[in-house]
Amino acid sequence: MEDLYPSRKKDQPEILERKDPVIHTDRSQDNQAPVSKEQLDSYERNGFLQIENFFSDEEVKGMQEAIFELQDSNRDVTSDKVIREPESDNIRSIFHVHKDDNYFKDVANDQRILDIVNHLLGSDVYIHQSRINYKPGFKGKEFDWHSDFETWHVEDGMPRMRAVSLSIALSDNYTFNGPLMLIPRSQNYYVSCVGETPDNNYKESLKKQKVGVPDEDSLRWLAETGGGISVPTGKAGSITLFECNTMHGSTSNITPYPRNNLFMVYNSVQNRLAEPFSGGKKRPEYIAVRESGILTTS
Repeated sequence: MEDLYPSRKKDQPEILERKDPVIHTDRSQDNQAPVSKEQLDSYERNGFLQIENFFSDEEVKGMQEAIFELQDSNRDVTSDKVIREPESDNIRSIFHVHKDDNYFKDVANDQRILDIVNHLLGSDVYIHQSRINYKPGFKGKEFDWHSDFETWHVEDGMPRMRAVSLSIALSDNYTFNGPLMLIPRSQNYYVSCVGETPDNNYKESLKKQKVGVPDEDSLRWLAETGGGISVPTGKAGSITLFECNTMHGSTSNITPYPRNNLFMVYNSVQNRLAEPFSGGKKRPEYIAVRESGILTTS
């Protein structure tokens, strides 16, 4: 398969223009979309869309209880699916929750979500990856700047930019408690990074990413081109949908206020994973789902 988005193959970074649409459904069908034309315009222009109060207070309470029950039950568990902070045993993330927990399976199949992601991706979808991210007060560590697609393309073999990430806020997001930061319009450019991919890179990168991280000059250019950095704030129950190539990251949390979220990636069934473009081994199923059924809409 032709590598349309090469990365980690040269000794100098390079910025390539996007070769795929941002919205894969014909825009003439906007009147059939589950969100407004203005929201679709914003997503297509900026590479992300926040919808506040997407989930009710009761739904949020149920999800909050579920993520902490899962955290407590895994506190002393040794599992590759449980990622701990690089400098402590605190749980950073728990992966594959849409398969391992019936409650989160139901969340992943929420019809309101599926209607939106099916429209954005122009096809049926499946879950490529799911996880809970914990960022407790005082101790939560940062996530370095990165494009998810760069990693999924190089290390998992995702062929095209036809996936969307969903972050469900399960605590209030402020500008100061380590929130998600996104660079508007960065979805239109692919940063080809430097550095070869080590074997089993995921074992370290899930704690702290060192390979596939864009260089400072490219990040500066993206921010200047996109008009800065956007920080979607809002109450728990808000969702942020962001295109798989949108550059994003988050700072550490030194405030008393936690920032937790449920993160799910929806990939088009027409964009299933091939062999990793790095030439390395396939990453485990709990990180990159290869065999999964279609999430159908009613």
